[in-house]
Formats: sequence, C-alpha cells, structure tokens
Amino acid sequence: MSQPHGTPQPQGALLVGSVNYPDAETTIRAAAELLGGALKRIPDGEVGDRFHWILFQPDVLARAAGIERVGDEPIRVQGLDARPLRVADGVDAASIQLPPLGYAAAAIASYDVFAGLREQGVVPAGVRFQVSLPTSVAVVGAFFPPEQRAAIEPVYRAALFRELDAIAAAIPHDDLAIQWDNAVEFQIIEQADYAARGKGAVEPWWGEVWSGLTARSAEQAGRVPADVEVGFHLCYGDAGEKHFVEPVDTANLVRFANGLFAASPRPIAWLHMPVPIERDDDAYFEPLRELALPAETELYLGLVHREDGAEGASRRIATASRFVDRFGVATECGCGRAPADATEGLLRAHAQVAAPW
Repeated sequence: MSQPHGTPQPQGALLVGSVNYPDAETTIRAAAELLGGALKRIPDGEVGDRFHWILFQPDVLARAAGIERVGDEPIRVQGLDARPLRVADGVDAASIQLPPLGYAAAAIASYDVFAGLREQGVVPAGVRFQVSLPTSVAVVGAFFPPEQRAAIEPVYRAALFRELDAIAAAIPHDDLAIQWDNAVEFQIIEQADYAARGKGAVEPWWGEVWSGLTARSAEQAGRVPADVEVGFHLCYGDAGEKHFVEPVDTANLVRFANGLFAASPRPIAWLHMPVPIERDDDAYFEPLRELALPAETELYLGLVHREDGAEGASRRIATASRFVDRFGVATECGCGRAPADATEGLLRAHAQVAAPW
C-alpha cells in the first residue's frame, strides 16, 4: 500500500521498545527485514521478564535487605509478583543495598545477538542497538508508598545509573542508543484527570511539578556518555493497550519536551510522543506549533495503530503535517502486549507510511 496522493511521507520509524516476539533474535531479525532503512535503531523487544515494562522490578527489589512486600498474597501477572513494596520499619532507606536491576544483564546478552546478526548481514551497518530504561520516578512512584518515595528515590536512581554504566562499559558506544521511558511522569502531570477516573493519582514528592521533572530528565540525559545517543519516550501508559488518561492534546507533551531541550546538558537524538487512535483532528496536534525541536533531534509521533494500520496512520500523518514539518512514525507505546498475531502487520504498517533514511 502506498500513501494516498498528496499525503506527506514522514521520514524514518522508531520501535518504542517492547515487541511481541518470543526472543531478541526474532525481534531484531524481523525489525531489520521488515523496516529496513527506516530504522536508525533496533531494540531487543524487551523480552523475558521485561515484557510488562517495570512490573518485574518488585521481584528484583524485594531481594534487598530492608525492603519488604505489601500484602501476604502474591499478585500474579504471567509469573511476576506485582505486589507493591515498602522500606521496612526501622530501616534507613539510604543504607539499603539494591541488587543488580536486570537491565544491564539483558542488554549485554541481547547485544551479542544484535552483533551476530549484523555480522550475518541481517542488521545493516550503522544501525544502533537501542536499550530502553525506566526512570526512578516510574519505579518509585509505582511501587513505594508516598511517604517513603523521597528517601528511596536516590537509592534506586543510583542503582539505575549503575545499570547504565555497566551497559556503556560493555557495548561499543557507536553501537549504542539509550532511551529513557517517561510514563509515571505523565500520571503526575495529569494527576487531576487520573484521580477523576477513580485511580490512585501519583503525587509529586518534591516541590514544583514541572521543574522537578525537568531536572530529573536533564540529569538522565547527562548521565549517558556523550558519544552514546540518548532519546526520550513520552508515554501515557499501555495497560491493556489503553492509556491511563487520554491526553487532551499535545500541550503537556510539548511543555515537557521544551523543558528537556532547554535543560539538557547534551543533544537529544530523538523524542517520541503518543497519538491516540481516534485523534486525527487539528486540536490534538495544534500545540506542536510551539515545539522547540532542535535541528539535531528526531521527532517520532506514535500514530501507527494495529487496528487501522497504514490507512489510519495516513490520516493522522496528514493532520500532523499541518503543524510540524519533520517527523517519523511509531506506535503510541511499545507493542509487546498487543496480540502476537498482529505484530508483523504492525511492523509492516510502519514501513508502508515511512520513507527510509
């Protein structure tokens, strides 16, 4: 299928992170073969325990002395125990020694697969291996009680940065791209709407909301070595293929991005924003006029959906093009929890609407 006559064609595609294939080799091979020159980066699909983003972290963190589970009965999600956590009574959070979080081990193992496929000619030269990491706000905000978040966040952040350092030490920098996933941040930004839906809104455990988020994002960008690409995925969640709140428009996404661009101590290689399936109207995209996108930053709009494929993506592309003049395409979040039989078609839809680099 080609683009309808007169529809602008975005350049490039981004795989946000999770892909519903059983292993890294299948994911990397499919991405390279189906999307070809449209991809600058290929992830491993967040396979194994990472299939549900951060839901495996409580199983990891509960192994640390001084951290305990909340509740007596496991909350099972496909083998993972999703019960929340707390710092045990009488324990100083700063004294807790967290174990390896699992991100570095997974990235190093998957990079070996990536490098092997490149040697076979499956992965084109110049394509980077993409590693997606959560933020400390995500894990601490999702799993620890409000009164403990300020104390435990520095402990988790230090452990997360150790994972980043291990990844950067093991993978050649010119092969590596790091993506920071920002989802709980948007629960905090949209907390009033989230609470209105009867959900437990995540309140900030610092002062002013926006300045705190910007400072954290700038720090995350700055911790990535200068010769490693860094990107940001702005996210409204993907539980059951649904956002936790549907964004009214792109205004808060643009505000977050502009704060990041202004504060980051280094260039941002790419930025991703979600686009809900029903939004092909001007009102959703109009705030993109205010996006201060640096010349070196690629913008990816998550407007490819499995339900309406290339046809629906083309409608959303046509509208977006009236408000921003350069962007590539993506899904609105990872597709690791989409039906397995939809994955190939979803990847092909990216290729149908995006021009190669």
